Amino acid sequence: MNNIFAIATVVLKEMYRRKDFYVLFVLTALITLVMGSVNIFHDDKIVRYLKEVCLLLIWISSLVIAITTAARQIPAERESRTIFPLLAKPVSRNQLIVGKFVGCWIACALALIVFYAFFGVITGAREHFWPIATYFQAVFFQWILLGIVLAMVLLGSLVFTAVSSNATICFIVVFGIMLLGGHLHKLAANMHGVSATITSVIYFIIPHLEFYDLRDWIIHDHGLVAWGPWGLAVLYGLIYSAIFLGFACLAFRRKALTL
Repeated sequence: MNNIFAIATVVLKEMYRRKDFYVLFVLTALITLVMGSVNIFHDDKIVRYLKEVCLLLIWISSLVIAITTAARQIPAERESRTIFPLLAKPVSRNQLIVGKFVGCWIACALALIVFYAFFGVITGAREHFWPIATYFQAVFFQWILLGIVLAMVLLGSLVFTAVSSNATICFIVVFGIMLLGGHLHKLAANMHGVSATITSVIYFIIPHLEFYDLRDWIIHDHGLVAWGPWGLAVLYGLIYSAIFLGFACLAFRRKALTL
């Protein structure tokens, strides 16, 4: 465990030095503050549009941070050749992958806390209402989703040769699942034969990332998600993260590293 957390600490320090988070946070803050200063026709419900835009920016920014950070972890170690002294120490390949995952996941958690703290201050100043429990459920759900994405990207970094291709493919897959994943079973119902079977299999195999999107609950003040289904969704996400991480460890053990 010490090796895993030592590697995770290095990832956090790298994240601190890079400007990705700062740029995305400043852009999110500026756009949100500009929208928050506008009061169209003195409509009090304009705060819903403010929340919608801010949450969309938070989701996009967090996915950008997660995918770009995870995609460059292993390739950067190989290009700088620091992976060889790392593995020469009593650090196994599995520990390296898990440590990279833990570091990226903690970094995403810190970014989400900052983003949602800003979101809570801005919307609370307009609504004079802070649904802390709902925010907790939303943040934790999004963090679980990012765990699935991080494990998926780490696996991709061992399959695809270039960081750019891995990041691009992962962006397409994630947004595709978010937009279309929940509708595949309806599509399969209108198909026949092999195509219907393949579509149904894909529907049941893919991780349904849309489960973790609670933006509408926050925007329309639906209150808390029932804790039972919420906990099952968390467990579902952890299982998928473990599956992707396990495949990443297996792929890394079989990957040849050359000087």
